[in-house]
Amino acid sequence: MRRIANKSHYYVLLILLFISFFVFGCNAPRNALNQFDASFRTGALNSSGFNKAVSLAQSKTSKSKNPKGEDLLWSIQLGSIERLNKNYRQSNEYLDKAEEMLNYFDYQNEAADSFMAIVTSDNIIPYVGEEYDGIMVNTYKALNFMALGDNELARVEFNRALDRQRRATEKFEKEIAKLKKELDKEQAKEDSYVNENVDNPQVQQLIKNRYPGLYEFKAYPDFVNPFTNYIAGIFFALIGDSSKAAPLLKESYGMVSDNNYIAEDLALVEQILDGQKELKDMVWVVFENGMGPVKVEEKFDIPIIVERRRGKDSNFRYFGIALPKLSFRQEAYPVLTIKADGSTYETSEVANMDRVIQTEFQKDFEGILTRAIISATSKVVAQYALEKNSESSGQALSFLAAVYTAATTAADVRIWTTLPKNFQVARLNIPENRCITISPPGGESFQIEIPACNNSIVYVKIPFRQAKPVYNIMTY
Repeated sequence: MRRIANKSHYYVLLILLFISFFVFGCNAPRNALNQFDASFRTGALNSSGFNKAVSLAQSKTSKSKNPKGEDLLWSIQLGSIERLNKNYRQSNEYLDKAEEMLNYFDYQNEAADSFMAIVTSDNIIPYVGEEYDGIMVNTYKALNFMALGDNELARVEFNRALDRQRRATEKFEKEIAKLKKELDKEQAKEDSYVNENVDNPQVQQLIKNRYPGLYEFKAYPDFVNPFTNYIAGIFFALIGDSSKAAPLLKESYGMVSDNNYIAEDLALVEQILDGQKELKDMVWVVFENGMGPVKVEEKFDIPIIVERRRGKDSNFRYFGIALPKLSFRQEAYPVLTIKADGSTYETSEVANMDRVIQTEFQKDFEGILTRAIISATSKVVAQYALEKNSESSGQALSFLAAVYTAATTAADVRIWTTLPKNFQVARLNIPENRCITISPPGGESFQIEIPACNNSIVYVKIPFRQAKPVYNIMTY
């Protein structure tokens, strides 16, 4: 009977091994993102544009009815690129699909996915998006509608973005409760050492050594993106809804109190509400600067308890785990300088996307680490049990289990890579000649003529130095 059982286990492991190489081979999502980013940078540098990056992203999306794999990730990447191409309607089509996927994942039962993540890795779970993904999807859709002159739909999208921020904390609490349930379920199994491995002080010290800056940054309030609040506040002021603009700008100023432009915007809106002023002849320059962080894989060994021994210390083995780590990229320029009517202005940071993403990554990390330890514990305990079988079939199974473990030990490094490093803003009066000159430090200046209008927003994106600035003008 043992030989039959071993033979069946042998075939099961062979099947799992084949699946793991087919799905994960050298971490396919990471390789695809690296190819995409290389194409994106090339497109930003030459006149051919982003055609290659678009084609690559399109080739990675499935045609299935329900989203799977990286469908959501590539949809938001495509939405970003079409914004750069100034194809705002096409951008919103991709972002609409992304929002449908986000809503689908919000209401889906993820129990089966969680189980597969434990026996393989987080890469087997479809990319379901981060909270900042959803907030930025609606923010970008609102900006697209502003560029198209559709203020009613822009209003809808800003309201959705703000509502996502409101609901994010509640969603995170549900995820924590689900993780605790998974941990309790694993611990309830016979000869389970999951809790001991998760709470092992040695493991916690290893994490501190590998992630020294994990908690050493100034976080924004939970899941709030100051840029979304700020640009929504400016939008509502521009369309005459100052009563809605005021609290949004007040929240923004509370998070970014060293930005004088936000303070001036808030004061202006409050004066408008008091009937002292009207909003007229103003231009805002919004600078979407640099590129946000990517995730890299961090592999290291941790001690895993595999057996308790009576009267002796527990038997443990050092076992490799793979975790994601944020890697921060460069800004394009520290500021933009704007010259108008003989005066000079500089943009000032209104939101740091590194901090937005760090804030959420910090909250997610406990779950990521816990699942990695649960997965490692289940794999190493199974491997240890197979090694104790002295038969040749047991040795073969142990070897296959080791190969399977190596194939499935991969960090989930999927992330929206076309987001900026930060958002900056400047505000000035529209000059008499209606021309402003924008100069990146050490870069080539460019002139923009403001069309006939009461107020306007000049929106500039520069992903990295040497990249050609992309800008559009929204008038009110």
